Amino acid sequence: MTTLRPTADGFVEHRGIKINFAVYGESGPTILLMPTWTIVHRRLWKMQVAHLSRHFRVVTYDGPGNGRSDRPLESFAYDQENHVAYALAVLDATGTGKAVLVALSRAVNWALQLAAEHPDRVHGTVVIGPSIALPPGTERATNLDVAAPAPQLPPSAVPGLGTDPQKHWAKYNWQYWLEHYEDFAWFFLGQCFPEPHSTKPIEDGVAWALETTGEVLVAESRGHRPDEETIRDWCSRIGGPLLAVHGTADRVAPLARSALLCELTGGELVTIEGGGHVPQVRDPVRVNLLIGEFAARFRKLSADRRVWPRWSSRPKRVLYLSSPIGLGHARRDLAIAKELRARHPGVRVDWLTQDPVTRMLADEGERVHPASRFLFSESAHIEEESGEHDLHAFQALRSMDEILMNNFMVFHDVVTEEQYDLVIGDEAWDVDHFLHENPELKRFAYAWLTDFVGFLPMPGDDERATSVAADHNAEMIERIARFPRLRDRAIFVGEPDDIVPDRFGPDMPFIRDWTTSHFSFAGYVTGFDAADRAALRDELGYRPGEPVCVVTVGGSGVGGDLLRRVADAYPEAGRRVPGLRMILVTGPRIDPSAIRARDGLDVHGYLPGLHRHLAAADLAVVQGGLTTCMELTASNRPFIYVPLRRHFEQNFHVAHRLRRHGAGRRMDYETLGPDTLAEAIAEEIGREVRYRPVTPDGAGRAAALLAGLL
Repeated sequence: MTTLRPTADGFVEHRGIKINFAVYGESGPTILLMPTWTIVHRRLWKMQVAHLSRHFRVVTYDGPGNGRSDRPLESFAYDQENHVAYALAVLDATGTGKAVLVALSRAVNWALQLAAEHPDRVHGTVVIGPSIALPPGTERATNLDVAAPAPQLPPSAVPGLGTDPQKHWAKYNWQYWLEHYEDFAWFFLGQCFPEPHSTKPIEDGVAWALETTGEVLVAESRGHRPDEETIRDWCSRIGGPLLAVHGTADRVAPLARSALLCELTGGELVTIEGGGHVPQVRDPVRVNLLIGEFAARFRKLSADRRVWPRWSSRPKRVLYLSSPIGLGHARRDLAIAKELRARHPGVRVDWLTQDPVTRMLADEGERVHPASRFLFSESAHIEEESGEHDLHAFQALRSMDEILMNNFMVFHDVVTEEQYDLVIGDEAWDVDHFLHENPELKRFAYAWLTDFVGFLPMPGDDERATSVAADHNAEMIERIARFPRLRDRAIFVGEPDDIVPDRFGPDMPFIRDWTTSHFSFAGYVTGFDAADRAALRDELGYRPGEPVCVVTVGGSGVGGDLLRRVADAYPEAGRRVPGLRMILVTGPRIDPSAIRARDGLDVHGYLPGLHRHLAAADLAVVQGGLTTCMELTASNRPFIYVPLRRHFEQNFHVAHRLRRHGAGRRMDYETLGPDTLAEAIAEEIGREVRYRPVTPDGAGRAAALLAGLL
């Protein structure tokens, strides 16, 4: 998903070849993120653009052969001189007088010539993993003129993991590109990302590679490239600063080459221990900070006044990160914050979160941090990834990497500019992931909250999808083992028996055993008390004896199909249940006008206090999210829940917890015809239920665990 729209975009043309560019941000100086080898395009910089463009002006473009630029098959289009001309044309077209050049691999050739021959256009240069004609060379079984046989990876293999690089470099030849291009792409991108747990960037790289062809790669490889003498001459003429970033595990370009380049230019070398060829993807936080610090050298000094309070002048402050996927997290987080304030009177709580949670918090008079406006919408992404009552939740999370990167960098800006005593992350996947990758950035007490542990494959997933889910779990386990003190508190919102009995993957720990060893347990947090149901019904305007069915699908916007099916069943349900009143709540992200209201069927958009209507209802029909289902369980209300297809949390974690409480009637979306659903509504509405009790003190227990961190 592309998360940021450019402020300007267009095409330049050089020698009949169209090159597409895009501009992001407005404040200078300008950073030019250059393309690299034709096998990928400018989306390779997706983890940089959003963050850098909040602080600088950013220009990107696709080189010839991929992306939105032309794909010429004439080799001259890929000559060194033409690549430099494309960069200059983009600078001219975007009104950029001078730029900070950022170049990866092949593009370092073009950046060095620009810096040497056009110093008036270049502030300074950042190079990453340079593929240039400086020693040492790379020892590979490579022949661009003759095809060399190479064994195939087994179809079930996770590309890039457990392969012998030297054995497969024989694929680096023209004939193999023409005959087995996709296999070469899997191999080559696997070598670009040798870091463990790199399945997602490899998949992205292959997808981008498949937007071009082996024929284009052949034409590109015949283009003119500078020799060692030319490179050394350029290095001797570069007067501006240069920063080289290089991974010690780079299989494509040797680290010693960057060391020599810095020696020749007087540049600075930053090595990333264990990093591969593309660290801006695998270590994006560190690379973002390095680029930002480098580019800031060329910014005009700001006259803004900065304030640093002495320790004795600092009130206690909490930054609360509340998951925006649905509104249930916000309600429980508000309950915890209330209990925390009772234990620490005067503590200030700032909320960093997204719509629709921001609306709910504003209604409650809470302080939403102004930086929340810079967060990218996770809810919009989830909606984009969904189908008809279908969401592969794990894959949706994996494809959210660009969003999570942006949102972590927003968080990092906030905690860098302000002082917080405690950060609470309620399923703040971005912060937890990138803090474990960059533990040195932690300068506050940190608490992690979640109501499930373990990503589980769905029935029907292929072998690769199953392996990737296990690999994701393994990465999490390894991080916790390596940095056990990064989470000052890890709180499970529930009890040990609420955890599924499954393993994280083959030959991996049982999820319940591992979680019990690494988490404290708060019990479930409902965030409300609905003891006097009769008074509540009267307050909400429900008549005594009136059968009320509330239908809701949460706040993310994935649920319109279920709402329509329930609405279609209303006439038959009304026939079976005389006087039935149905309250259908579309939530804050679904247009209520998309569903026709009728006598007895009320349609609402965002409904403040929805949890109170659920507690007052005689029946609820819901999607299967944990918060809503557990609210109904705590209120002893009958309900029908319909889990999203391929949503592992709803199908496994939530279902397990509801079975433990003996709560709810599960139905499959495929069976929900009007008659079937109407029959189920008639059978369930008003039914007396006695679920296993939900502990009422979860918010207080969670706050007690957090209070000691302040």
